Amino acid sequence: MSHEKASKMETFGWLSILPPLLAIILAIRTKHVYISLILGIWLGWTIINSWNPIQGLIQTVNSLIDVFKDADNTRVILFSAMIGAIITFTQYSGGMKGFVNWVVGKGLVRTRKKGGLLAWFLGLIIFIESSICVLISGAVSRPIFDKLKISREKLSYILDSTSAPKCVLIPLNAWGAFVIGLLAKQQVEQPVKFLLSSIPFNFYAIFALLLVLIVILTGKDFGPMKKAEHRVSVENKLLRDGAEPLVSTDVVAMEAKKGIPPRAINMVLPVATMVVTMPIVLLITGKGNLMEGSGSISVLWAVILGLVVGAIAYRAQRIMKTKEITDVFMKGVGGLIPVAALMMLAFSIGDTCDALGTGPFVAQAVKSTLNPGLIPSVVFIVSCFIAFSTGTSWGTFAIMIPIAVPMINIIGLHPGIMIAAVLGGGVFGDHCSPISDTTIISSMASATDHIDHVRTQLPYALMAGVLAIFFFLIFGFAL
Repeated sequence: MSHEKASKMETFGWLSILPPLLAIILAIRTKHVYISLILGIWLGWTIINSWNPIQGLIQTVNSLIDVFKDADNTRVILFSAMIGAIITFTQYSGGMKGFVNWVVGKGLVRTRKKGGLLAWFLGLIIFIESSICVLISGAVSRPIFDKLKISREKLSYILDSTSAPKCVLIPLNAWGAFVIGLLAKQQVEQPVKFLLSSIPFNFYAIFALLLVLIVILTGKDFGPMKKAEHRVSVENKLLRDGAEPLVSTDVVAMEAKKGIPPRAINMVLPVATMVVTMPIVLLITGKGNLMEGSGSISVLWAVILGLVVGAIAYRAQRIMKTKEITDVFMKGVGGLIPVAALMMLAFSIGDTCDALGTGPFVAQAVKSTLNPGLIPSVVFIVSCFIAFSTGTSWGTFAIMIPIAVPMINIIGLHPGIMIAAVLGGGVFGDHCSPISDTTIISSMASATDHIDHVRTQLPYALMAGVLAIFFFLIFGFAL
């Protein structure tokens, strides 16, 4: 494998960086991530086929089809679409509404600090999927925040800060399986172990979570957030004049079925089934060793069993008929088809870069020009820039992991810190880019103006980012 890649690197040289570079530049300029990735893949195969554009197009289509030859890829794409059905199931069954009523009905939250802690805690414990976490925490917390005169902007910041950052630190979810799949593509022998080794070094995700907790506990705000808090607490205005709250009638905001009692169990049951199933399947597939288990098989079965348990429970309670279960399932899956399509393109551009030898070429070039201690912080900054500009953390992972992994072997860098640099940078973009789906859903879940959410959150995200760069520099030279 190393000899094959080396020969490819000598053949294509600097041309090997053009496809991911084209994908990055186009995505930043046009905001059309899908088209940008397709054109990047097409350019790669055109280069490989001696600049024949027709042959490049044929090979592009073949590359997309070949993604499904890999069982892990297919599983990742499947469960990502089916996560949408979990979201619609828990909403249509009245489970999410029941859970909200249960938490609010307890009346345990009577102060601003406790309101913030509730939103932070809910965001942290629901780690199975970022959208579910944001929706549940937002639905529970919004009426409490309004009552306690805490700004909607503060709520959306808390929701956003506990979604993507937490998903890479507790990777028993689709995020973990996707990254494991990308690492496996790079011939990493123990991708689960590789991913877990990155957790202590994922400084951005750690600081983002800690910073929001400090803000909640101290009540100290700065920048636009301070003005938003003053507007609510002193002027008694939930939203600024002219603000347009973001609302959605799509998958992320499906109404509960009319005429049924909202029960928390209808949300807790499928989600708890997923949480319990994942480590069990990891143990089974790893023959008793959690580290050796298959992430994609574990998440796929977790989602399938969660859906089956939910469907049986809803049918037994006569909440839904069989046709309704099927319809709600298909609507949920349909809503997440764009995510599944992004994954297919992500795997394909990884294969294209692999065929061109992009990773080894960049690693050799970096080795001769940069001090190894600087590389993790540079990789983090580049990943931040791509993710913020494109609004996709997973697209960033797909472009950067095939470049970062060869650096580990060729330059002799610590694998954990390099993977953390890519993941942390991707999370930065997912956390605060105005075109990120998680940022948009956070605005929806808190019913706030989207640009207000981005403006008030950005100073906190930048603070966590600067701290992360500082620590990447320290550990880059120390390890």
